[in-house]
Amino acid sequence: MRFRIRSFNYYFRHQCLAFQFLTIIPVSIDVRPDEINRSVSYFVVVGLFQGLLLLTVLNLSERLFHADLAIFIVLLSYILLNGALHLDGLSDTFDAIAVRSATVTFATNGDRQAQVEKRLSVMKDSYTGPIGVTSVVSVIFLKYLSLKNISHLIPYVYYSSVFLMPVVSKLAMVIAMFHGRPARADGLGQLFIGRVKRKEVFINLFTLFLIYILLYALFLRYMPERYWIFYLLSTGVLYLFSLFWTYFCNKRFNGLTGDTLGALSELSEVIFLLSVIVWSRLSI
Repeated sequence: MRFRIRSFNYYFRHQCLAFQFLTIIPVSIDVRPDEINRSVSYFVVVGLFQGLLLLTVLNLSERLFHADLAIFIVLLSYILLNGALHLDGLSDTFDAIAVRSATVTFATNGDRQAQVEKRLSVMKDSYTGPIGVTSVVSVIFLKYLSLKNISHLIPYVYYSSVFLMPVVSKLAMVIAMFHGRPARADGLGQLFIGRVKRKEVFINLFTLFLIYILLYALFLRYMPERYWIFYLLSTGVLYLFSLFWTYFCNKRFNGLTGDTLGALSELSEVIFLLSVIVWSRLSI
């Protein structure tokens, strides 16, 4: 009996850590370095909670406001729930990407390293440049317009897209953590990047597919024909995009940071919503 109680507390603690890192929900517990990578196992669970919360906000907003305003309220709620942390990472990342390189063809290793250090310093700077602001505005508008487009499709596609948007982005982050390496020794990102094992990736993938199976079992009659194929393909697309983003950051920054993980979260949500639209158009 004691073993079961300890086991429950053990898993509950790691879930709380995942919520503490990914949301502004007031969960405060002491963190031990050996526990941090284990909390990654529950990233998709956090996304599940966020998705359910967004569905609740959407349902209440549609009862009071126009559908377009309801979409904006959902996105605003999501930004607030994340503490705008991922958008901050997006702006910092694109400001750093915009740093001009020296002559690439004949640059020495020292020159390249200096450029990397310059980009990392720009990323760490609290100042937000015009490229960073543009990236944030663009991503928010892309999400808004994508959801507005999807809202004209059948209800299941619309509501499931709102629900799954935060779920798939958490998986993308886990994949990047597993395949990537930290760009610097300090910062929150290095606590996760390169420390995630296959076990954590498998648990998140398994959780996501359990969600797909549950949706299929409960809402089959409302689901478009062969929509399960879309779920499989979209998961594969997001996996490949996470690999591409990891490769890109390795070339640009010599690895990943917490900011680039935040940027990946935002970009993967846009890609997922655009994938819903493309699939719906092609399947007609």
